[in-house]
Amino acid sequence: MDASIEVLSLTINGEQRAFPAPLSVAELVTALELDIRKVAVELNREIVPRSSYGSVRLNSGDGLEIVHFIGGG
Repeated sequence: MDASIEVLSLTINGEQRAFPAPLSVAELVTALELDIRKVAVELNREIVPRSSYGSVRLNSGDGLEIVHFIGGG
């Protein structure tokens, strides 16, 4: 990896992961190939409103819990 690229170290659902920075919650959900309409995100123990996903920037060391809702019948 190029030394000039900043990397974010995030803990997602208890698992340490690395992503290129800068990164918003919306970009992270997309990178994880999840449907943004079917997830709930908690960032550092606070719920992130879906309307803020695009504006909330992530920082190295952040902890996230992501719940993906699956419909069924």
